[in-house]
Amino acid sequence: MTQYKVACFGEVLWDILPDKALPGGAPMNVAYHLQKLSVPAAMISGIGDDEQGKSLLELMKRYQLTTDFVQIDPVHETGKVYARPSPDNPLEMKYEIVQPVAWDYIAFTPALKELAQQTDNTFLVFGSLAARNADSRQTLQSLLEGNRTFVLDINLRPPHFEQELLVSLLHQCHILKLNESELSIIGSWHQWPDTMEAQVKALSLQYAIPTIIVTLGENGAALFTEGKFYQHPGYKVKVADTIGSGDAFLAGCLYSIIKKYSPADTLSFACAMGALVASYHGGCPDYQRVEITTLMAAH
Repeated sequence: MTQYKVACFGEVLWDILPDKALPGGAPMNVAYHLQKLSVPAAMISGIGDDEQGKSLLELMKRYQLTTDFVQIDPVHETGKVYARPSPDNPLEMKYEIVQPVAWDYIAFTPALKELAQQTDNTFLVFGSLAARNADSRQTLQSLLEGNRTFVLDINLRPPHFEQELLVSLLHQCHILKLNESELSIIGSWHQWPDTMEAQVKALSLQYAIPTIIVTLGENGAALFTEGKFYQHPGYKVKVADTIGSGDAFLAGCLYSIIKKYSPADTLSFACAMGALVASYHGGCPDYQRVEITTLMAAH
């Protein structure tokens, strides 16, 4: 079996916008951007035996993503999310996530068991959304074993999460990525202090998470690792939409960690990735790697 530096578990789907349909799903977006950075990534998901699923499969092959671990479900349809601009901020999107769909029923196959046994400095990226259904949740738990780095990219989309489940996932991750709103929700469960830095430190202590990354939208991002706090103001771009920008940011973080960048340089590179993708439409836009360094140099 091919050795993969990163495995991404969870949803692949179509983002249905008012004027178009775009491929997406946070784990696939992360895998796509890692592939753009020449980091081998395995995508673990499920699609329906339908035209939407076949189209996604062809796109993944075009993106040079492996489809070996994408299961075809003869019963459930391919995932869809209806995305609409927020009435309060047209640049922010509101999402209606269809349920149930194929990625709710990912099975723990012999191929996944073999993949799970790869432990050579590998990362498993997963989110809370793909754990909303018992079938995929059980498969995820089977993957959350072994000597690997577990990366939780939480995605708190009501009503698709429960506090008890999220607490369990928080206890199992080594790297946590979340946004300000998600940090506030978790903080409200514990009555932590209001400041972001205090909440992040309390979160790290409560759940024994060594590395926590907080995206701050147009204000960049923060990183807490090895007991130290870092912050970057972000890069200013003309925003096309924010779909997938956080996923690109996470891919940039993982790439930088794999390449052993310093925490400050990791944050800088990841912020540039997120900003660049926000300047394009959709979560998997076609761009050149040189655009990342060009954006960084311009600022």
